Amino acid sequence: MVEPIYVPVLPTRRNAWDAYARLTFGVRRRIAPLWTVVPRVEPERTRGVRPVPDPDTDEAELRRWFTRRMDNLINAVDGLTGRVDICHVESHLDATAVGLWHVATGSRLRLVTGPERDPTHQRYAADLAFLSGHGIGIRVLLDGPRDQPLSTDLLDLIDRLCLPPSRLDLILDAGPVADGGDIGKRALAALDLLGVLVPWRTIVLTSGAFPRALDHLDAQPTRVLQRHDWQLYRSVRDARPESLTSLVYGDYSVEHALSANIASVRRPGPPWGLLRYTTPDGFLITRAPTRGSDRAARVRAMARWIVRADSFRGIDAIASSDGERWLHACAYGDGPDGSGNAETWIRVGHAQHMNFVVSQLTDTA
Repeated sequence: MVEPIYVPVLPTRRNAWDAYARLTFGVRRRIAPLWTVVPRVEPERTRGVRPVPDPDTDEAELRRWFTRRMDNLINAVDGLTGRVDICHVESHLDATAVGLWHVATGSRLRLVTGPERDPTHQRYAADLAFLSGHGIGIRVLLDGPRDQPLSTDLLDLIDRLCLPPSRLDLILDAGPVADGGDIGKRALAALDLLGVLVPWRTIVLTSGAFPRALDHLDAQPTRVLQRHDWQLYRSVRDARPESLTSLVYGDYSVEHALSANIASVRRPGPPWGLLRYTTPDGFLITRAPTRGSDRAARVRAMARWIVRADSFRGIDAIASSDGERWLHACAYGDGPDGSGNAETWIRVGHAQHMNFVVSQLTDTA
């Protein structure tokens, strides 16, 4: 069996799982996404912090919403592997129990917990992991100094989970990265300290370089930005070559690392969205209008900026995907049909990114 070589951290939104489902089977089996369940209600959650009091107070509606979302995700992954993190709703054990049971008994998805999580959820996730036989992922946030050593927290959690190391995945999550400075040192320190605590089944290093916001898009609607997440992974691999076979690359695809902290609330969006394209070292990003009488023509002009770039892979290359084909068709199409909308552009971005990263990792192995 081919082992996954890439862990994209994706929000449980339709554009993300549709992008994954549209990849070829050969690509999907090399990917083990970490699906983070978005909050059901506002406000935006703070990474690694449980809101007190919890703003989601409708247990019955949360149960329906969560179970339906898990069933949709199970259908999208179609029997392949991955991970599910319900950090934003895990305090609602009664409301999430049915959906988690479906995940444990109806898929190969592995549940995720972390040292800072609610102990009740940690125990329930471990019980389901034992029942399913798929094991569990432990997500450690590398966000800064802590009151006590990470190794102490992690060893305490491992003891409570009562699962053998052969069923434990360590996910070192650096979160948003804008350069390779201090976070590179922290990632190396975490790998040296935590990576040797037990013989982990898998060790994943993940981070996200896609920007949350871009300034002055009116004056400068096209940007080329660096993939600091890829650079972080490469720098850690170069510094620890003995970890080449055990360290798996992860990123947040073409969404910012805090995207899954935001509820999917339907409301009129901004008058523009982003077309996005991944290159070996960076992102091509361009602003595209979501409304206006000349919207389609302006979207197509932005798509042409991408497909005419030297880094565009074309529509017939081995590393091409539905993402490349959609961008090319949009760039050279006519009329409003086929120019997409903000959700389409995110889906296309995820599809081309995941497809390319698998090719990139295969070539650099």
